[in-house]
Amino acid sequence: MTEWKVRLETLAPVRAFDYLYRRRGSSRPDPLPTLIATHSDALRAGREELGDSAILIGKSMGGRVSCHVAASEPCRAVVCFGYPLRGTNGKLRDQVLLECPAPIFFVQGTRDPLCELSELESVLTARPFPSELMVVESGDHSLVATRSYLKQSGKSDETMAADILARIANFARSQAERR
Repeated sequence: MTEWKVRLETLAPVRAFDYLYRRRGSSRPDPLPTLIATHSDALRAGREELGDSAILIGKSMGGRVSCHVAASEPCRAVVCFGYPLRGTNGKLRDQVLLECPAPIFFVQGTRDPLCELSELESVLTARPFPSELMVVESGDHSLVATRSYLKQSGKSDETMAADILARIANFARSQAERR
C-alpha cells in the first residue's frame, strides 16, 4: 500500500497506519475485533486532523476491516483493493458487505483467487447500498497484471495504476456530491 499511499496523496490527504500485529513484527493478524478497534482508532484520529469526509481505503484484509468499521462508524465511503471475498478456508465473507451502509468502490483483478468476480457481482447485486466495481484485466490479488497482458494491451503498470487512480478520484467526487 505504500505506493498507493503516494498516489492517493495526489487526490487528498492520506493518514496511513499499521495494525498492532504489524507493529509487533508479527505476520499473524490479530483477531477481527482487535483489527476493527485499531482501524476505528485510526479513523477517529484522522477525523481530528482531516474532518468528517474520510474515505476508508484498504488492501485485502484492510479493505475488509474498513467495511466492518464503516458498518458502525460514519465515513463518506470505502475503497477496497483486492477484497478477499473468500478466506483461505473457503468461507464466504459477504455479510459485512450486505450490512455496510457506506458506498463501496471495489478494485478487483480477474485473476484474484480470493475473489471470484461472478461471486462478487452477485453480492453487489444483493447489496442494498451503493457499490461500484472496477475490474483490473489480468490483475491478481495485488492488482498486478501479467507481463503478457501488458505487452498485448500496450499498457504499463503505471498506466494501469493511473486508470485505477482516476476511477477512485471519480468515485470520491461522486460521493462528495451526494452529501
